[in-house]
Amino acid sequence: MPAAVFPTEPLELRSLVCHPALPDGAVSGIAVTLAAGPDGLVIRYRLDGDLAALRVPDPATPLPPERLWAYTCFELFVAQAGVAGYREFNFSPNGQWMRFDFADYRQRIASPASPAPRIETRRDAAGLELDVTLGVEQFPPGDLSIGLTAVVEHADGSHAYWALRHPAAQPDFHHRDGFALALKAVNS
Repeated sequence: MPAAVFPTEPLELRSLVCHPALPDGAVSGIAVTLAAGPDGLVIRYRLDGDLAALRVPDPATPLPPERLWAYTCFELFVAQAGVAGYREFNFSPNGQWMRFDFADYRQRIASPASPAPRIETRRDAAGLELDVTLGVEQFPPGDLSIGLTAVVEHADGSHAYWALRHPAAQPDFHHRDGFALALKAVNS
């Protein structure tokens, strides 16, 4: 299967919204920018808020890779237009990542080995930024539906859920109506 080729112009900045059932008083906003780079797609997540009120994974403390989503984590969901299957990526501020493949809604299948993305995390007084570069081989060719999401763990252990769109009464990042960004890719 040929890899996706992304448009070279920068894609627009997107703001995530917190799920209204679980408000987040520690985070003032999460923005995501996507752009094509020489090595693939570059995704920048920017969380603005009080980091002291959050649990942000540290590089010195590895987490169970299959459960990165249970901690502060940034996520990307990718589906080929018209195809039931999709892919989920989890990116931790500690530098870990995980990929899950699904045949249909929450029907997980084996994920073939793939090159690790490049992940860079920066913290400042206003929050944190996480840059991810995913190679084009991680994406199917053709038009894509993208879900951009984040799980934020608070110091008290509670969680807030951020996404482009929340189509359900409870947080559900796997809901296809939440894959709210259309990305036109050109087949190589």
